[in-house]
Amino acid sequence: MSANNRTNKSLLERTLLQRHSVLPGFSPVFGLVLLYLGLIVLLPLSAAFLKTFTMSWGQFVDATTSPRVMASYRLTFGASLLAAMLNAVFGLLVAWVLVRYEFPGRKIIDALVDLPFALPTAVAGIALTALYAENGPIGKLLPFKVAFTPIGVWVALVFIGMPFVVRTLQPVLEGLSKELEEASALLGANRWQTMQRVILPALTPALITGFALAFARALGEYGSVIFIAGNMPMVSEITPLMIVTKLEQYDYQGATAIAVVMLLASFALLLLINLLQAWSRRHEVRA
Repeated sequence: MSANNRTNKSLLERTLLQRHSVLPGFSPVFGLVLLYLGLIVLLPLSAAFLKTFTMSWGQFVDATTSPRVMASYRLTFGASLLAAMLNAVFGLLVAWVLVRYEFPGRKIIDALVDLPFALPTAVAGIALTALYAENGPIGKLLPFKVAFTPIGVWVALVFIGMPFVVRTLQPVLEGLSKELEEASALLGANRWQTMQRVILPALTPALITGFALAFARALGEYGSVIFIAGNMPMVSEITPLMIVTKLEQYDYQGATAIAVVMLLASFALLLLINLLQAWSRRHEVRA
Protein backbone atom coordinates (compact mmCIF):
# COMPACT_ATOMS: atom_id res chain seq x y z
CA MET A 1 0.00 0.00 0.00
CA SER A 2 1.42 3.41 -0.96
CA ALA A 3 1.96 6.23 1.48
CA ASN A 4 -0.91 8.25 -0.01
CA ASN A 5 -3.34 5.35 0.34
CA ARG A 6 -2.32 4.77 3.94
CA THR A 7 -2.76 8.47 4.70
CA ASN A 8 -6.21 8.56 3.08
CA LYS A 9 -7.27 5.43 4.95
CA SER A 10 -6.12 6.92 8.25
CA LEU A 11 -8.02 10.15 7.60
CA LEU A 12 -11.14 8.20 6.69
CA GLU A 13 -10.95 6.12 9.87
CA ARG A 14 -10.56 9.24 12.01
CA THR A 15 -13.48 10.92 10.24
CA LEU A 16 -15.75 7.93 10.76
CA LEU A 17 -14.69 7.66 14.40
CA GLN A 18 -15.49 11.31 15.06
CA ARG A 19 -18.79 11.12 13.18
CA HIS A 20 -20.05 8.05 15.05
CA SER A 21 -18.64 8.92 18.47
CA VAL A 22 -21.10 8.78 21.37
CA LEU A 23 -19.46 11.83 22.92
CA PRO A 24 -20.58 15.30 21.81
CA GLY A 25 -17.42 16.06 19.87
CA PHE A 26 -13.66 16.21 20.01
CA SER A 27 -13.31 19.91 20.82
CA PRO A 28 -15.52 20.10 23.96
CA VAL A 29 -14.32 16.75 25.28
CA PHE A 30 -10.68 17.65 24.70
CA GLY A 31 -11.26 20.99 26.44
CA LEU A 32 -12.77 19.25 29.47
CA VAL A 33 -9.84 16.83 29.58
CA LEU A 34 -7.32 19.67 29.53
CA LEU A 35 -9.27 21.57 32.21
CA TYR A 36 -9.46 18.51 34.45
CA LEU A 37 -5.78 17.64 34.06
CA GLY A 38 -4.81 21.27 34.54
CA LEU A 39 -6.71 21.63 37.81
CA ILE A 40 -5.84 18.21 39.24
CA VAL A 41 -2.29 17.64 37.98
CA LEU A 42 -0.60 20.60 36.30
CA LEU A 43 -1.68 23.38 38.67
CA PRO A 44 -0.43 21.73 41.91
CA LEU A 45 2.83 20.67 40.26
CA SER A 46 3.43 24.10 38.75
CA ALA A 47 2.84 25.66 42.20
CA ALA A 48 5.74 23.60 43.57
CA PHE A 49 8.01 24.76 40.76
CA LEU A 50 6.94 28.41 41.15
CA LYS A 51 7.70 28.30 44.88
CA THR A 52 11.11 26.84 44.13
CA PHE A 53 11.88 29.59 41.60
CA THR A 54 11.86 32.11 44.48
CA MET A 55 15.11 30.49 45.70
CA SER A 56 18.55 31.21 44.37
CA TRP A 57 20.52 28.35 42.83
CA GLY A 58 22.78 28.17 45.87
CA GLN A 59 19.83 27.98 48.24
CA PHE A 60 18.27 25.24 46.11
CA VAL A 61 21.46 23.18 46.11
CA ASP A 62 21.92 23.61 49.87
CA ALA A 63 18.31 22.57 50.55
CA THR A 64 18.40 19.48 48.34
CA THR A 65 21.93 18.18 48.93
CA SER A 66 22.43 18.46 52.68
CA PRO A 67 23.78 15.24 54.26
CA ARG A 68 20.47 14.47 55.97
CA VAL A 69 18.48 14.92 52.76
CA MET A 70 20.97 12.85 50.73
CA ALA A 71 20.65 10.04 53.26
CA SER A 72 16.87 10.13 52.82
CA TYR A 73 17.30 9.93 49.02
CA ARG A 74 19.48 6.84 49.33
CA LEU A 75 17.01 5.12 51.63
CA THR A 76 13.90 6.09 49.65
CA PHE A 77 15.17 5.21 46.19
CA GLY A 78 17.16 2.18 47.31
CA ALA A 79 14.38 0.61 49.37
CA SER A 80 11.78 1.41 46.68
CA LEU A 81 13.92 -0.23 43.99
CA LEU A 82 14.56 -3.36 46.04
CA ALA A 83 10.89 -3.61 47.02
CA ALA A 84 9.74 -3.25 43.40
CA MET A 85 12.24 -5.89 42.26
CA LEU A 86 11.02 -8.38 44.87
CA ASN A 87 7.41 -7.62 43.99
CA ALA A 88 8.15 -8.19 40.30
CA VAL A 89 9.38 -11.72 41.05
CA PHE A 90 6.83 -12.82 43.61
CA GLY A 91 4.00 -10.81 42.04
CA LEU A 92 4.51 -12.89 38.89
CA LEU A 93 4.31 -16.08 40.94
CA VAL A 94 1.15 -14.95 42.72
CA ALA A 95 -0.53 -13.92 39.47
CA TRP A 96 0.47 -17.22 37.83
CA VAL A 97 -1.01 -19.30 40.67
CA LEU A 98 -4.24 -17.29 40.74
CA VAL A 99 -4.74 -17.54 36.97
CA ARG A 100 -3.48 -21.03 36.13
CA TYR A 101 -4.63 -23.12 39.12
CA GLU A 102 -7.93 -23.91 40.77
CA PHE A 103 -7.77 -24.63 44.50
CA PRO A 104 -9.90 -24.14 47.63
CA GLY A 105 -9.74 -20.57 48.91
CA ARG A 106 -8.55 -19.15 45.60
CA LYS A 107 -11.11 -16.34 45.62
CA ILE A 108 -10.19 -15.42 49.18
CA ILE A 109 -6.51 -15.16 48.28
CA ASP A 110 -7.43 -13.17 45.18
CA ALA A 111 -9.37 -10.73 47.36
CA LEU A 112 -6.51 -10.47 49.87
CA VAL A 113 -4.24 -9.20 47.10
CA ASP A 114 -6.25 -5.97 47.07
CA LEU A 115 -6.00 -5.51 50.83
CA PRO A 116 -3.09 -3.01 50.64
CA PHE A 117 -5.27 -0.92 48.29
CA ALA A 118 -8.17 -0.71 50.74
CA LEU A 119 -6.30 -0.67 54.03
CA PRO A 120 -5.45 2.81 55.38
CA THR A 121 -1.69 3.24 55.25
CA ALA A 122 -1.48 4.19 58.93
CA VAL A 123 -3.24 0.95 59.87
CA ALA A 124 -0.80 -1.00 57.71
CA GLY A 125 2.14 0.72 59.37
CA ILE A 126 0.88 -0.02 62.88
CA ALA A 127 0.15 -3.65 62.00
CA LEU A 128 3.59 -4.18 60.43
CA THR A 129 5.28 -2.54 63.41
CA ALA A 130 3.40 -4.78 65.84
CA LEU A 131 4.40 -7.87 63.86
CA TYR A 132 8.06 -7.06 63.27
CA ALA A 133 8.95 -5.32 66.54
CA GLU A 134 11.48 -7.14 68.71
CA ASN A 135 8.68 -8.43 70.95
CA GLY A 136 6.28 -9.07 68.04
CA PRO A 137 5.15 -12.51 66.80
CA ILE A 138 7.51 -12.42 63.82
CA GLY A 139 10.18 -10.03 65.07
CA LYS A 140 11.12 -12.11 68.09
CA LEU A 141 11.78 -15.13 65.86
CA LEU A 142 14.18 -13.30 63.55
CA PRO A 143 17.92 -13.14 64.29
CA PHE A 144 18.07 -9.50 63.22
CA LYS A 145 16.08 -6.36 63.95
CA VAL A 146 13.44 -5.29 61.39
CA ALA A 147 11.24 -2.63 62.96
CA PHE A 148 12.79 0.84 63.32
CA THR A 149 15.51 0.06 60.77
CA PRO A 150 15.86 0.50 56.99
CA ILE A 151 14.77 -3.14 56.66
CA GLY A 152 11.41 -2.16 58.15
CA VAL A 153 11.06 0.55 55.50
CA TRP A 154 11.68 -2.06 52.82
CA VAL A 155 9.10 -4.44 54.33
CA ALA A 156 6.45 -1.72 54.33
CA LEU A 157 7.20 -0.81 50.70
CA VAL A 158 6.94 -4.46 49.64
CA PHE A 159 3.55 -4.67 51.33
CA ILE A 160 2.03 -1.63 49.58
CA GLY A 161 3.56 -2.36 46.15
CA MET A 162 2.65 -6.01 45.65
CA PRO A 163 -0.93 -5.52 44.31
CA PHE A 164 0.28 -3.31 41.45
CA VAL A 165 2.36 -6.11 39.94
CA VAL A 166 -0.25 -8.83 40.46
CA ARG A 167 -3.17 -6.84 39.03
CA THR A 168 -1.10 -5.72 36.03
CA LEU A 169 -0.02 -9.26 35.16
CA GLN A 170 -3.31 -11.07 35.76
CA PRO A 171 -5.22 -9.91 32.63
CA VAL A 172 -2.20 -10.61 30.44
CA LEU A 173 -1.85 -14.12 31.84
CA GLU A 174 -5.57 -14.73 31.36
CA GLY A 175 -5.24 -13.75 27.71
CA LEU A 176 -2.13 -15.87 27.14
CA SER A 177 -3.18 -18.99 25.29
CA LYS A 178 -2.15 -22.32 26.78
CA GLU A 179 -1.84 -23.67 23.24
CA LEU A 180 1.42 -21.74 22.91
CA GLU A 181 2.90 -23.70 25.79
CA GLU A 182 1.61 -26.96 24.36
CA ALA A 183 3.10 -26.15 20.96
CA SER A 184 6.42 -25.33 22.60
CA ALA A 185 6.40 -28.68 24.42
CA LEU A 186 5.55 -30.55 21.22
CA LEU A 187 8.51 -28.90 19.51
CA GLY A 188 10.82 -30.32 22.17
CA ALA A 189 11.25 -27.36 24.54
CA ASN A 190 11.57 -28.05 28.23
CA ARG A 191 9.77 -26.03 30.89
CA TRP A 192 12.55 -23.49 31.36
CA GLN A 193 12.87 -22.94 27.60
CA THR A 194 9.10 -22.47 27.31
CA MET A 195 9.17 -19.95 30.14
CA GLN A 196 12.18 -18.12 28.70
CA ARG A 197 11.22 -18.12 25.00
CA VAL A 198 7.40 -18.09 25.05
CA ILE A 199 5.92 -16.84 28.31
CA LEU A 200 8.35 -14.18 29.56
CA PRO A 201 8.55 -12.26 26.24
CA ALA A 202 4.74 -11.98 26.24
CA LEU A 203 4.69 -10.88 29.88
CA THR A 204 7.64 -8.47 29.75
CA PRO A 205 5.69 -5.25 28.93
CA ALA A 206 3.15 -5.94 31.67
CA LEU A 207 5.89 -6.94 34.11
CA ILE A 208 7.76 -3.68 33.45
CA THR A 209 4.53 -1.74 33.92
CA GLY A 210 3.80 -3.45 37.23
CA PHE A 211 7.37 -2.85 38.37
CA ALA A 212 7.08 0.84 37.44
CA LEU A 213 3.78 1.25 39.28
CA ALA A 214 5.12 -0.47 42.40
CA PHE A 215 8.30 1.60 42.28
CA ALA A 216 6.45 4.90 41.80
CA ARG A 217 4.01 4.03 44.59
CA ALA A 218 6.86 3.21 46.95
CA LEU A 219 8.66 6.50 46.26
CA GLY A 220 5.74 8.52 47.57
CA GLU A 221 4.68 6.24 50.43
CA TYR A 222 4.46 7.89 53.83
CA GLY A 223 1.77 6.58 56.17
CA SER A 224 2.79 2.93 56.39
CA VAL A 225 6.51 3.72 56.61
CA ILE A 226 6.79 6.30 59.38
CA PHE A 227 5.58 3.88 62.07
CA ILE A 228 7.96 1.04 61.27
CA ALA A 229 10.92 3.17 60.16
CA GLY A 230 11.78 4.71 63.51
CA ASN A 231 12.58 7.97 61.65
CA MET A 232 16.16 8.19 62.89
CA PRO A 233 18.11 11.00 61.17
CA MET A 234 20.67 9.74 58.66
CA VAL A 235 19.46 6.15 59.21
CA SER A 236 15.76 5.56 58.63
CA GLU A 237 14.28 8.86 57.46
CA ILE A 238 12.49 8.71 54.11
CA THR A 239 12.30 11.70 51.77
CA PRO A 240 8.53 12.29 52.16
CA LEU A 241 9.15 12.59 55.90
CA MET A 242 11.86 15.16 55.22
CA ILE A 243 9.31 17.22 53.26
CA VAL A 244 6.84 17.06 56.14
CA THR A 245 9.59 17.98 58.61
CA LYS A 246 10.50 21.03 56.53
CA LEU A 247 6.85 22.08 56.46
CA GLU A 248 6.54 21.71 60.23
CA GLN A 249 9.56 24.00 60.55
CA TYR A 250 7.87 26.53 58.22
CA ASP A 251 10.65 26.01 55.67
CA TYR A 252 8.30 26.00 52.69
CA GLN A 253 11.02 26.71 50.16
CA GLY A 254 13.12 23.79 51.39
CA ALA A 255 10.10 21.48 51.33
CA THR A 256 9.13 22.42 47.78
CA ALA A 257 12.76 22.15 46.63
CA ILE A 258 12.97 18.54 47.86
CA ALA A 259 9.54 17.85 46.35
CA VAL A 260 10.72 19.14 42.97
CA VAL A 261 13.78 16.86 43.09
CA MET A 262 11.55 13.87 43.82
CA LEU A 263 9.15 14.89 41.06
CA LEU A 264 11.90 15.22 38.45
CA ALA A 265 13.55 11.97 39.49
CA SER A 266 10.24 10.09 39.39
CA PHE A 267 9.38 11.53 35.98
CA ALA A 268 12.79 10.59 34.58
CA LEU A 269 12.51 7.04 35.90
CA LEU A 270 8.99 6.59 34.55
CA LEU A 271 10.08 7.95 31.18
CA LEU A 272 12.95 5.46 31.10
CA ILE A 273 10.62 2.60 31.96
CA ASN A 274 8.15 3.68 29.25
CA LEU A 275 10.99 3.67 26.73
CA LEU A 276 11.92 0.17 27.85
CA GLN A 277 8.30 -0.89 27.40
CA ALA A 278 8.23 0.50 23.86
CA TRP A 279 11.48 -1.29 23.07
CA SER A 280 10.18 -4.59 24.44
CA ARG A 281 7.00 -4.31 22.35
CA ARG A 282 8.99 -3.63 19.18
CA HIS A 283 11.29 -6.54 19.98
CA GLU A 284 8.26 -8.78 20.54
CA VAL A 285 6.74 -7.81 17.18
CA ARG A 286 9.98 -8.47 15.32
CA ALA A 287 10.37 -11.80 17.07
